[in-house]
Amino acid sequence: MEDIHIMEALGKCKVVVKNGKVVEVGEPLIKYCPLFAKHRGMDELNKETIKKNIEFRIKDFGLFTENRVVESRECIVGFGTSEIFMTALKNKLLDAVVIVSDCAGTVITNNPYLVQGLCGRISGIIKTTPIPKVIEKIENAGGVVLNKDGAEISQYKGVKRALELGYKKIGVSIGNLEDAKKIKELKTCDKSVRIITFGVHTTGYNKSCVEKYLKYLDLITCCASKGVLEAVKGHVKVQVGKSVPIFALTQDGKELILERMKELERPILITPHDELPDIKDDFHI
Repeated sequence: MEDIHIMEALGKCKVVVKNGKVVEVGEPLIKYCPLFAKHRGMDELNKETIKKNIEFRIKDFGLFTENRVVESRECIVGFGTSEIFMTALKNKLLDAVVIVSDCAGTVITNNPYLVQGLCGRISGIIKTTPIPKVIEKIENAGGVVLNKDGAEISQYKGVKRALELGYKKIGVSIGNLEDAKKIKELKTCDKSVRIITFGVHTTGYNKSCVEKYLKYLDLITCCASKGVLEAVKGHVKVQVGKSVPIFALTQDGKELILERMKELERPILITPHDELPDIKDDFHI
């Protein structure tokens, strides 16, 4: 059986992987990412450098294959979606998170190291094929796969499933901002339910789209999006990072970021700021 996986990565470039081989690489929306320049020495994002990076992830971490590593404690960045959710689970700010993984689709879990393992090395998964050996590893590590037969990606259905499993404090990554409103509405029937929405994979979003769903988001990554920067002005409670910033838009989001700060051993500069966001002059859009 042929398996196919489609991910948007490295400047929202479409990458297609079939049977463990990169078979298609599209054009990225941007040519430079400060994170990949710093951590992987990639001075330019182009088809060749992107293909090599994805091939490295397949070899090193087993992405898109039955060799997939599903649990990890390694943090490449101090603040990322998986790192923030991992810490929140470890320290009981959240009961479970709903994430997306290659080879499985939407996954619900309360295992912090499964979150880091599944999400620390991927970007926006658009389509994936279920790989039974990977799903078995995920289940053995405490993950619940939404749809084992079809590897469906649906964060809305994932949060519904988490509620059915009895979880009350749920974090969810949202690659399609339109889902944020529907997901937030799930908690209206039970006042004890708390759903923390984290907007991710935002490169290319325009201001009007972000503004439309801003009130349904607790956290959002900026990636390379002038639209996010413009939309969040006046709404940011905490910002981490200046090259690829993450913004907390609510008190719930702020608490998750502050909890992550407490866990980091490296020095952290904390200073009040009159107006956020605050970005580097060479911010790339």
